Amino acid sequence: MKKTITLIPGDGIGPEVVAGAVTVLNRVAVRFGHTFEYRTALAGGAALDAHGVPLPDDTLGKCRTSDAVLLGAVGGPKWDPNPQHLKPERALLGLRKELGLFANIRPAKIYAALADASALKREVVEGVDIVVVRELTGGLYFGKPAGFEMRNGEPVGFNTMIYSESEVRRIVRAAFDIARKRSKRLCSVDKANVLETSQLWRRVATETAAEFPDVELSHMYVDNCSMQLVRNPKQFDVIVTENMFGDILSDEAAMLTGSIGMLASASLGGTVALYEPVHGSAPDIAGQDKANPIATIASAAMMLKYSFGLTDASDAVEHAIETVLGKGLRTGDIHTPGTTLLGSKGMAEAVAAEV
Repeated sequence: MKKTITLIPGDGIGPEVVAGAVTVLNRVAVRFGHTFEYRTALAGGAALDAHGVPLPDDTLGKCRTSDAVLLGAVGGPKWDPNPQHLKPERALLGLRKELGLFANIRPAKIYAALADASALKREVVEGVDIVVVRELTGGLYFGKPAGFEMRNGEPVGFNTMIYSESEVRRIVRAAFDIARKRSKRLCSVDKANVLETSQLWRRVATETAAEFPDVELSHMYVDNCSMQLVRNPKQFDVIVTENMFGDILSDEAAMLTGSIGMLASASLGGTVALYEPVHGSAPDIAGQDKANPIATIASAAMMLKYSFGLTDASDAVEHAIETVLGKGLRTGDIHTPGTTLLGSKGMAEAVAAEV
């Protein structure tokens, strides 16, 4: 199999963790007899510095004509003073919109060797394996009108949360499909006791459940869900929710694992999918070979599975991560006494060797 992958290293530690994922992908190519061709493109702060915009047309063109996109991270304090339309994060919103990526898939899995790394007790988190399915292109982040104006003599800011029935139905269907391939349990999270958008969401989710009689659907308010994720996370398997709720809950679920540097994500829906780690650009450790590349490597494993249909290769990468952690190899964010400290490059090479 021959596939073209657009690499967007981005900012901060992005180039380091993307390089680590490429190291593993190259080993996958050798073992399984595939060919991966790479294109490099700019987005985020790096694109702002080079071209004055967070998402250049050239980058978007490369993404559209690739088989998948692997992104490192964008952003950093250097660009915080920029106006809203010139912030690095606008590149992510632009990519999601232009590529039609409406479904963000975020697994939060406790690796057995890291159960004690969580801030929660082992008995609470051991065995946790959650997937958060977040709607990506609607809600407050994209709703219009939005902006600033003067009202009654003082400045106000305003945003609009809006969803159409078709937007809700397609993300809920995607979540049902994922749940059907796992434990056949789906929890739809909303705020239907307060918000009209959530009332629509709950009605559509309930209607869609009729198409998936083998999947058990439950509903939960977002405030209760945020509490339950800490109290009893093992009750969840697949969670589906709207954009802002999903942004918050997926990060909360991520921290159950002990380090946000461990968690992958996939953004699906269009013909070209985007894969990226959950973590940010961590400019404080950029260029120091300290970053944990596992989240980006795991994102590449998701790419092998979802975009290329290479389940065996994806499983090999996941097994390699488990094996490396089982041997006590750690980057700084998950290092504990008695384990072996590796840099970003060393960790990537260790995973590649296990593949």
